[in-house]
Amino acid sequence: MQIIEQTDDHAAAIERLLDLTFGPDRHHKTVYRLRDGVAPAPGLSFVIENGEGLAATLRFWPVMLPEGGAALLLGPIAVRPDLSGKGYGKALMRHGIARARARGWAAILLVGDEAYYGKLGFTRAAAEKLQLPGPVERERFLALELTQGALDGVEGTVGKVEPDAAQRKAGG
Repeated sequence: MQIIEQTDDHAAAIERLLDLTFGPDRHHKTVYRLRDGVAPAPGLSFVIENGEGLAATLRFWPVMLPEGGAALLLGPIAVRPDLSGKGYGKALMRHGIARARARGWAAILLVGDEAYYGKLGFTRAAAEKLQLPGPVERERFLALELTQGALDGVEGTVGKVEPDAAQRKAGG
């Protein structure tokens, strides 16, 4: 299993996989409000290809914490349904978390099942005082601190990042 950075050549296959996995109405979800018009975090979008094409994809997006700091929003992550349970998703997650940490990001937020993402360190407790700018099941809003204490005392609504702020954070 080889994880590589996404390129523009992957765009159409990624959209097909995301439609297959989440449905074409996925753009109406709250997390898409934070992604709309914002580029993914530089160097933090990955795919796994196999002999049959795109097998899995993962992207991270910059978001603004209520006190003005930056964090990452993980997602979407998608694995081709016929490959589910074979470790593609966890491999992408581990790779992405390590790369985010190496790039100096302090925290990652996501909406997902704690039973799955908890195995990778995400907890509801870490996101307890944060909200997203729209409806989301509270028990599915999770966070992972890459730097201990990064979310201590941070409370309020997560916001959309200004495009140039993401470039500055990533050193671009």
